[in-house]
Amino acid sequence: MNHQEFAQMWINVWNSHDLENILTHYSDDIEITTPMIAMATEGEESSLKGKEAVRKYWRKALDKFPDLHFDLIQSTAGVDSVALFYKSIMDKHAVEVMFFNEEGKISRMYAHYD
Repeated sequence: MNHQEFAQMWINVWNSHDLENILTHYSDDIEITTPMIAMATEGEESSLKGKEAVRKYWRKALDKFPDLHFDLIQSTAGVDSVALFYKSIMDKHAVEVMFFNEEGKISRMYAHYD
């Protein structure tokens, strides 16, 4: 799958709000870093490690934003990685850089927002 196909698939799965399907694309030892975590934890942390911690965070986010919808703007490819530029929640633009492990699962993700 090329980065453009992956990007559209990723957008579609998030727009489905099916958390268990979303999580199938991530490794068990996933590490995510995003300013949204800091907002949700009142600045206590900005990263989460492990699928269970990420599941809990994303469940809260999906519950808080039931109309969540992403619109892909652009995707780019790197070495074992992709970067997606998309319109996110609260009318923000986001760039997510995702790194893949040997099994093709996302093992690290960094999000940036305007």
